[in-house]
Amino acid sequence: MEGILVVEDDPQLGPALRRGLTAEGYRVELVRDGTTGLERALTGGHALIVLDIMLPGLNGYRICSALRAAGLNTPVLMLTAKDGEYDEAEGLDTGADDYLAKPFSSVVLLARLRALLRRGTTATSGRPVLRVGDLWADLASRRAGRGAVEFALTPKEFAILTCLLHAPDCPVSKEAILDEVWDPAYTGGTAIVEVYISALRKKIDAPFATRSIETIRGYGYRLTPREQP
Repeated sequence: MEGILVVEDDPQLGPALRRGLTAEGYRVELVRDGTTGLERALTGGHALIVLDIMLPGLNGYRICSALRAAGLNTPVLMLTAKDGEYDEAEGLDTGADDYLAKPFSSVVLLARLRALLRRGTTATSGRPVLRVGDLWADLASRRAGRGAVEFALTPKEFAILTCLLHAPDCPVSKEAILDEVWDPAYTGGTAIVEVYISALRKKIDAPFATRSIETIRGYGYRLTPREQP
């Protein structure tokens, strides 16, 4: 039975989520404040975390950032009453894997959770380590780097990098990246891809004075092998 941590302070929604997910066969732990939520999440004993943004103690952004800084890659689905691309970009930029605005249906929630759980448990096959030039990504450990230098990537940044590493020197459209990395239920535009490409470049290129990710105007991006100077 897969364990899900729900961090939600709403007195109606929190228990309703626990009842609904338990009825679907999940083992659910409900926490009602951010400080305790971070403590429980850091135990690493959950297959997935459902995390509200507006919480007493610590908000969801700070919790997610702390989890990723600690090296915990447990999938995170953020819940919020806010709705808009800026809020979504902020949530995903802290390391969240998906975002769901309230109110939402149980059908949509369960579909998102199943997708995240599949993504987190699918075994890698074939090439466990992708390499292009001195760039590499270990699919099993979800680590990436350039030569001997390892990057601190968010889950979305890692997924975008591996998407490009799978097609070296080939144009990859923004739409293809959306299809590969984002949940099928995501309805935002491709601008979110640009946000993450910019963040990825700052980590994999800027410190080394290289430019591995080439922009193809009006289409997408291409990863070109570049060695460290």
